[in-house]
Amino acid sequence: MTALADSPISTPILQFEQDYADLRRRTRITWLVGSAVFLALFTFSAWLGDFFKVTQITLPDGSRDWRWIIPAGIPRLGEFIAKTIPDLHWATFGADFAEWFWRWKVWAKLLVETILIAFMATVFGVIGGFLLSFPAARNLAPNKWVMWICRRYLEIARTVPDLVWALIFVFCFSVGPMAGVLAIGLHATGALGKLYSEVNENIDMRPLEGVKAAGGTWFDQIRYGAVPQVLPNIISYTLLRFEINVRSSSIIGYVGAGGLGQEIREALSLQEYTDLSALFLIIFVTVMVIDFASEKLRHRVIGLEKGPST
Repeated sequence: MTALADSPISTPILQFEQDYADLRRRTRITWLVGSAVFLALFTFSAWLGDFFKVTQITLPDGSRDWRWIIPAGIPRLGEFIAKTIPDLHWATFGADFAEWFWRWKVWAKLLVETILIAFMATVFGVIGGFLLSFPAARNLAPNKWVMWICRRYLEIARTVPDLVWALIFVFCFSVGPMAGVLAIGLHATGALGKLYSEVNENIDMRPLEGVKAAGGTWFDQIRYGAVPQVLPNIISYTLLRFEINVRSSSIIGYVGAGGLGQEIREALSLQEYTDLSALFLIIFVTVMVIDFASEKLRHRVIGLEKGPST
């Protein structure tokens, strides 16, 4: 050991071990500090969100007592779900099922309206998001002022919830599907514009430089250099957004913007809980079918329909 300590290579090895031990010690301290900050922020957020609130409840014997809100509220959630389950019997299943979906003609009409709202809103969102994504991309913007204006517009469009946009458009254009289309379309423009611009910032710039060297304008660079590279990702994000818009359009009718949402509002107002479960089932099946079709189409576009190559 004495001979190794006195050898010429012992000093670098000892220095490496000392540096490695210091690095591990700093890493542990960083993780401990980060975990403590995260735990403190999470606890503070939970406190602001009333997760530690103590509320007064009525006990089975009629007396009232103070309890923590979470264990006090979970049984009520179970009661609500139990009210939405219809009374179905195998011997009279057909009649019971018909009674469960007793407004199926109205719901089918509103379901078509819901899908059409989502479709038109997706079209408006794709057009707006696609056109603004190029000047909003840091590597493609013609100048910083155009990029700043486009980015702020997209931020405003997606920051305001689509339900709030729906309230504004209902005030402007009265109740109906048009307010829903405008609300979801504007919100989709902001969300898709952000996603598209991030895709644009990751493209290879050499094709654009080639178009520019050949005398092409900014529009030519976008058309022949950028669009072919980003098109598969844009189609993928668009199909995902259509699925999201179907869910949004099924709720946005709650404020009078058309679709199944108005039936959900009426069912809640009239305490028709089994109607709520029927509407949920309709929306669930619709989203599941659209998700399946979108996945097949998305895989076909990006070349995964045959599975990974071996």
